[in-house]
Order: sequence, then structure tokens, then C-alpha cells
Amino acid sequence: MRNVKEILVWEKAHAMTLSIYRVTQSFPKSEMYGLTGQLRRAARSVPANIAEGCGRHTEAEFAHFLQIAAGSASEVEYHLLLARDLDYITSENYNKLDFQINKI
Repeated sequence: MRNVKEILVWEKAHAMTLSIYRVTQSFPKSEMYGLTGQLRRAARSVPANIAEGCGRHTEAEFAHFLQIAAGSASEVEYHLLLARDLDYITSENYNKLDFQINKI
């Protein structure tokens, strides 16, 4: 079993998730169960799936969970674009977060 905390992509995904939680604190309250919830869920899914894959026993299982994490990262990428276009986040925050998610 791998130690997830030693995997660089998990570390970057965890940091990105923390950033997403911080930036979404300023989203409108009307988005709590909409975009805020969706963005947070997709963001935390990335490191969570990497962690789950680390707990699996075969390389194929690990690769499967990495694919799920990649799909969640794509979802985060879209939600960030939507948040920027709705003026919920600044272009500067968008660029920083978009860079983080694409690096992952």
C-alpha cells in the first residue's frame, strides 16, 4: 500500500482543494447548494480518489482511481470558468486556480 502523503500529485490536489474552499467562502449564499457545493465536491474528489487508489492492491485499481481523479479535475476546471464568468471570483484568482488544477 502506498503512502498517499508521499505522492506529489496528491499534495498538489490537497492544496488546490484548500484554495477552492477558501475562495468559495465569498460565493453568494444562494449558491451554497449549487455552484459552491459542486465545486467543493469536485475539488475534494481529486485528492480523495488519489488516496483511495493508494489503498488498492493492484496497479490497475490505482490507475482506475487516478482516472476518476482526472475526471474530477476536469469538472473543477469547468466550475472555475463558470465562477469567473459569473463574477464570483476575480480573473486573478481564476488564473491561479486554473494553473493549479492544470498542473495536477
